[in-house]
Amino acid sequence: MTVTSSTAPVRSTARRRPERPRPGRRPLTAGLVVRYIVMVGFAVAFLTPLIWMMIASIRPEADIAANPLALVPTSIRPENYAEAGTAIAPFFLNSVKLAALSVTGVLLVSSLAGFAFARLEFPGRNIFFGVVLATAIVPNIVYLLPQYALFQQMGWIDTHYPLWVPRILTPVFGTFLLRQAFLGVPKELEEAARLDGCSTFRVYWQIMLPQVKPALAAVGVFTFVESWNDLFGPLIFLNSTDLQTLPLALSLFQGEYFTTISTLMAASTMTVLPVLLVYLLAQRYFVEGIASSGLKG
Repeated sequence: MTVTSSTAPVRSTARRRPERPRPGRRPLTAGLVVRYIVMVGFAVAFLTPLIWMMIASIRPEADIAANPLALVPTSIRPENYAEAGTAIAPFFLNSVKLAALSVTGVLLVSSLAGFAFARLEFPGRNIFFGVVLATAIVPNIVYLLPQYALFQQMGWIDTHYPLWVPRILTPVFGTFLLRQAFLGVPKELEEAARLDGCSTFRVYWQIMLPQVKPALAAVGVFTFVESWNDLFGPLIFLNSTDLQTLPLALSLFQGEYFTTISTLMAASTMTVLPVLLVYLLAQRYFVEGIASSGLKG
């Protein structure tokens, strides 16, 4: 009796599972296409003025007068930046000084307050925190006159103190954001540090602060932009030209009968670039801090 072996391949009766789409890829649908088109349209609408400003900053004045809306320059005049830089250099330093003082002070005060409201137990903690949040509802214009009278009595008018001291003493948004970030840190880290003999300040400085770097970056970016773009404060409290900041300095290029558009756009571009640079450097931490904070109440 001979046994014959079949060499034919054996077909599996098991059904093949449908292939799942690779992670990160979304099927292209009509709704998604429309969404992308709308997003691109908004991006173009927002970027067009910025692009025009940068292009106008290197165009000759006669070229801008002949065709103001042109996005392709017929000639380039880099001397616009030299003229604008010479004119705004002192005001640029004033803005850098105020922004550095504001960012440093707000990060320190808001992190201390946020740590206290999130980690320390004391009577009326939630009530005090509610009062702090309630102050954000009051518009700044309401207490402008009392504030001006107080600063006048203190001798602060025509100084830089009104432009950064009130900002670091009332960091409501920074306190809220950092409190939420501190609430998200596991309690085991704090308990382990206290078992090792760490004081409250050491827990705050060495244990908690490194855990909330994204939130610190977000608060720092917001504070920098607020200080850098502040026009109302310097307009009210400053009289001397040598103390003025960049937003006020831009008015130097606007005359009563004639405005040098090319130099004004060069100065505006130099004013905008530090904000873009700060945001690009802190973008990853900024987005992460905004996304992760506020998850716990």
